[in-house]
Amino acid sequence: MRTTTRSKPRVSVDTFRDDPLYPRIVRAVERLLARGKVVAPVDVLICMNMLAPERLEDWRHGRVPYLEKVIDCNLTRLSRLLRILRFHAHDLKLVPSITVYERWGKGPKQRLRFTKTADPKLEEAYARHFVWPGKRPVRRLHSRVNSR
Repeated sequence: MRTTTRSKPRVSVDTFRDDPLYPRIVRAVERLLARGKVVAPVDVLICMNMLAPERLEDWRHGRVPYLEKVIDCNLTRLSRLLRILRFHAHDLKLVPSITVYERWGKGPKQRLRFTKTADPKLEEAYARHFVWPGKRPVRRLHSRVNSR
């Protein structure tokens, strides 16, 4: 007998606000923008308590082979989170910017991996930071998020 597993439908531009992760992502982005002009996926994961700062530092120093190994979340949910973050950043008119992550510390600078498989699309999604264009975003952000 064949068993079927039901998965959530793929998050789209029309449905991302209905996802249970959306409010948590919004709160994390608000906190990050209150402190500065850049929203990085790794910072969102830390704000959402899915990644411990110590584990991020271990990865940055090259003590962990790939970041997903130390994120406290399954890969399907993580992929959904990155997609929702991208849609939300687009709504806020944040400018995407690819950032190269290199190993910290002594020795040759090595490019760090986010995923076990080194899938280029996922690697890019993790490396994509979102930058607020212009001056501090706090006032405009609250009115835009609350108006939905």
